[in-house]
Order: sequence, then structure tokens, then C-alpha cells
Amino acid sequence: MLTISGHAISLNEIAVLAMFGTFIWMLFRGIPVAMALVGVSLVFVLIAELALDPYRGFFRDIIPFDRTGIDYQRLNVLSSRLFGNTVQNPVLVALPMFIFMGLMLDQSGVAQRMMHAMQKLFGGLRGGLSLTVLLIGIILAASTGVIGASVTLLGVMALPAMMQQNYSKPIATGTIASAGTLGILIPPSIMLVIMSDQLAISLGDLFMGALFPGLILGGLYIGFIVIYGLINPDAMPAPERAEHVGWHEISEVLIAVIPPMILILLVLGSIFAGFATPTEASGLGAFGATLLAFANRRLSFKVLREVSRSTLNTTGYIVGIFLAANFFALILRRYGGDEIIEGMVLAAFDDPYAIIIFILFIVFLLGFLLDWIEITIIIMPLMLPIVQGLGIEGDINGYNQVAEPVVTWFAILVAVTLQTSFLTPPVGFALFYLKGVCPPGVNISHIYRGVVPFVLLQLLGLYIVFEYPSLVTWLPSVAYGN
Repeated sequence: MLTISGHAISLNEIAVLAMFGTFIWMLFRGIPVAMALVGVSLVFVLIAELALDPYRGFFRDIIPFDRTGIDYQRLNVLSSRLFGNTVQNPVLVALPMFIFMGLMLDQSGVAQRMMHAMQKLFGGLRGGLSLTVLLIGIILAASTGVIGASVTLLGVMALPAMMQQNYSKPIATGTIASAGTLGILIPPSIMLVIMSDQLAISLGDLFMGALFPGLILGGLYIGFIVIYGLINPDAMPAPERAEHVGWHEISEVLIAVIPPMILILLVLGSIFAGFATPTEASGLGAFGATLLAFANRRLSFKVLREVSRSTLNTTGYIVGIFLAANFFALILRRYGGDEIIEGMVLAAFDDPYAIIIFILFIVFLLGFLLDWIEITIIIMPLMLPIVQGLGIEGDINGYNQVAEPVVTWFAILVAVTLQTSFLTPPVGFALFYLKGVCPPGVNISHIYRGVVPFVLLQLLGLYIVFEYPSLVTWLPSVAYGN
């Protein structure tokens, strides 16, 4: 037992802190996430096995350490703990289907048609290209759920046109990066699928709960562009020769927008109306995206093969982290990690809402270092019992209709916070997706400066959702009430 500043620190607490510290150190060394999780877990298993009492044999009831032979029964139990919950979870079947849907829409030409049509409609306005990017970003977000494809696609389509029209480089790159990241929050979002699994709550609740916060963020972005264009017109100049806008241009926009909107209504509407489970709706979305690609004459064996391969790679990456995180969590819990972290958080503040703010602040800081997948899989389950024990159920509207209103509200708060991890320097993934397709003359400093106001807008959106939980719980409560 060690003592620091009058506080006695047990060996278990040292082990838990050392596990997290070693994991982050391995990530900075460039070791893949799944390997880092498994490696840290095995190291601390061996430390316990080689240590003196009371830690010797600490894990032998779950890991067959008997040197006289392999205990296959215990090995089977360990495999069930690590693999069973993942491979047998029907909710996670939606994960590859939504990924396939997003990637197929990327190949279908839908976004290109919308960009071309909306450029004609809004391109003559001051800031019209930025508004076009944001509107397409919202539509893509509600039809893909994958940000990598959205950011890259918007960057390739919009950034050259913005540079040609003498847009400010920071405002152009910031608009594209922020619009592309909306896909991680607006349903169907693969992050919400994983949160549903980790928090053991309804995916339909999360989809319905995330709809208004996602649209609020999109509205804040659009409002900022309009106001910024009025304050600083030189940053988003109107074209010297504006094209005439008539019914032909309006009809082109409608023809480009209606097909993906129908797909969105079919997927989300079937879930919200209770006609289909999220897993069934994900299959419908994947099939619908394939039909759109076929209708646009963009479907071929090569496209189908590339989309399937990318879906397999992305799903395999996520599932690999799932399995590694299950092993990490198993070892962490044996050291008492759940109780230790819960005690540390609860000891920091007395007010339950201050505890939630503190957790969100920690998640925001972790977003500087880790991807949302690691945070969702590792941190969220540790925070779940803390949030459930705060006793604030009566303060959240919709408590009688929504099964887990506090957890649903908290999950959306974390989702909004985690969205900033894609935009927050120095390791925001959206920034590097965009930098990879930037034309010459646009460097990373332009992107960093451009995302700052949008990060502040995300924090404003986070405050709105925190202050008004009914934005999350109202739609699920109405759906269940009817």
C-alpha cells in the first residue's frame, strides 16, 4: 500500500492506471490498437502470474495456466467470454450492412449528381458553395453513417471549385471537414450501432435520439456560414458570372435529391415506425444503395467487389478491436478496474450533473489521442454504471416511455463529444482524410484554422443537448407512446 498526499493507493489501483498508461504509450509507439490492447492485457496477466502472493494465480480460474497440460474446458470458457457476445449479437449484424450502404452510395454517383445540381442552384449566391457542401453533407450523413467516404468525397468534389472561386482556404476546408463528420452522429451511424452494443440499450432509441441533435448541429453550421458571409464577404465571394436559376435547375436538384431521401425514409422510417428492426433496415439500406448504383449505371462487378472488400476490411478492423477490448476489459475488471474508476469519478464531484460534465471533458481530451472506436468500446462500458447510479431519471423527460432515458441521453452527449475527435487537432481523422485530397497550396495549417469555429459550434450543440434532454428523449417517447 503506497501513500501519496495522504491517500493510500493500493496495488490494484496502480495496476489499473499502469494498464491505461501502457496502452496509450504503445499507441504512441505506432502499435496497432488491437495488438496494443492484447499486448497490455497479456503483460499484466504475466505480471500477476509471476508476482508474489496474493496475485499469484490471480487469473488461473479464467486462463488455463496449468503447466501440466491445457485445460480445454477453461479455455472454451475464455473463448466464449471473448467471442460469444460479439459474434452472437444480432445488433452488430447491422454494422457491415450500414458500412456497405455508405460505401455503395459513394460509388453510385448520387453525391456527384447532387453536387452538380446544387452548384447550379446555390452557386450564384455569396457562400453558396459552402451551403451546398453542408446540405449535401447532411444528406450523405443520413444515408451513409461513414465519415471517411463523406469527407473524401466532399473534398474531391467541392474544394477545387471553392479554390477557383477564391474562397478562403480555412473556411473552405473547415466547411468540408465539418460537413463530412455529421455522418458519425446523424443516423444511421455506425458509432451508434457500437454504442448500442456496449451500453446494452435499444439501437432504435439511439437513432431516434440522435436525429434532432444531428440536425441542430447541421443548422448551426449553416447559420454560421450565412452570418460569416455577411460579416466577411471576401472569404466567400460570389462568382463573377452567376448562372440563371430557373425551373430546370430546380428540377435537377429534385431529381438528384429525391432518390437518396427516399432511401433515408425507407431505412429510418421503417425503424421509427416499428415496421423493421435496425438489423432488417440495414439490409434494406444496403439493397437500396445497390439499386441506386444500378439506376445510375455505376454498378459493375468491379464496384461490387471493391465495396465488398472495403466493407470486409472495415468490419474486420472494428471486430478485431471488439475482441481485443473484451480481453482488455476482462483483465481490467479482475484488477477491480470498474470499482476503482467509479470511485475516482464519484469522489471528484458531489453533483450528478457535474459528474456527467467531468466524464464528457475526459472523453473530449481522449479525443485528442484516441479514435472514437477505442473510446466507445473501452471507456463507455466503464462509465455506464456511474451514470446509471446518479439517480437523475426523474429529471429526464420521456422516462415512462423510453427504457433507459438517462443512458440514451448520455450516449448522445458522448456521441456529440466524440464527433469533435474527428475535427480536433492534432490527430482528428477527418483532417487527414481531407488533407489527402487537398490540391496544391492547401496545407494542414489551413485545415487546423478552418475547423476551430466548427469545433466551437459543436461545443455549443453539446451544451444545447445537455441543457435540454427532451431533444433526445422526445422522439422515442412519442414513438413508444403511440
